[in-house]
Amino acid sequence: MLLYIHIPFCDSKCSYCAFNSYVDKFALREAYMNALLIQLQSELLRFNAGKDNPIETVFIGGGTPSTVDPSLYRPIFEMIDPYLAPHCEITSEANPNSATRTWMEGMFELGINRLSFGVQSFNNEKLKTLGRAHHTQHALEAIRTASAIGYKHLSIDLIYGVKGDTKPLLKADIDQAFSLPIDHISLYALTIEEETAFEKTPEMADEKLELTRWLFREITDRGFEQYEISNFGTYRSIHNIGYWEHKPYIGLGAGAVGFLENRRYYPGTDVGYYIQHPCEFTTEEIEPFALLSEKLFLGFRSCVGVDAALLSKKQKDQADLLCREGILKYDNGRYFNADFLLADEIALRVEGF
Repeated sequence: MLLYIHIPFCDSKCSYCAFNSYVDKFALREAYMNALLIQLQSELLRFNAGKDNPIETVFIGGGTPSTVDPSLYRPIFEMIDPYLAPHCEITSEANPNSATRTWMEGMFELGINRLSFGVQSFNNEKLKTLGRAHHTQHALEAIRTASAIGYKHLSIDLIYGVKGDTKPLLKADIDQAFSLPIDHISLYALTIEEETAFEKTPEMADEKLELTRWLFREITDRGFEQYEISNFGTYRSIHNIGYWEHKPYIGLGAGAVGFLENRRYYPGTDVGYYIQHPCEFTTEEIEPFALLSEKLFLGFRSCVGVDAALLSKKQKDQADLLCREGILKYDNGRYFNADFLLADEIALRVEGF
């Protein structure tokens, strides 16, 4: 079982961001964190958390978790402490400009052992284009400070496929990244979402497949394994892999999503409403064919692969054909895809039989 905690507060709204986040609701932080406790208590019962069903990983995302003081997280960690698996991976996202030394030290004391920094680029002009509130020096200082504090695992997000991206610009980003004490990179192509600043300028997304393939090779050639279409590292995030393995997960907070067996649970997205009704959900029942489809798409875009036992005879025949064509590999009862950029096409081809 995984635990995701959504923090909807942000110090600025990035031009590409479609997540449930707000820059004008800071006065609600304490009330919101108290509401998380109420929902958490209910979810621990729903998910039957206990010694035989522990919380394997925790991920605090947003929004911007570093806009909330560590003291407000403490009651949550006190509540989940009896349910945490040994050596539990506990990650928090952080923005370089708000992740102060004091904040990082406070989170480290609570048990956070992994930080994921929303760097996006080390190029100041590109940061302005993306609407980021930090500059390059903020990122460099925050990552180095986190390492000095003692965080064992550090990750950064980078964005590519932005209008104006060039091979020299992206190489400079990768050069800078590998000069830092990180063991993981999440690499995302810019996508244009509705109700974002970039919605009116869709030309800002300008991914070139040849440049994408070069970028992936540039990272893997330096020793970071690509274990999912967007994730590379000498360390694999256990939380990420848990999603791809379809493990159950608690979704805590306004705009989060929970998953248990064949149902998804959606708390309300409005922060004020959530504070008043933290245990009110919209429930979605997922049909077996839809669950299979998700397992195919997630498995073929990651190191998890697809269990052959899930497939019909015709689907197995198609997967075996792709193995003979050198597109898939079969090992110990699972099919694996070596080219994650083809993941969607492969999933559709197998699913269609």
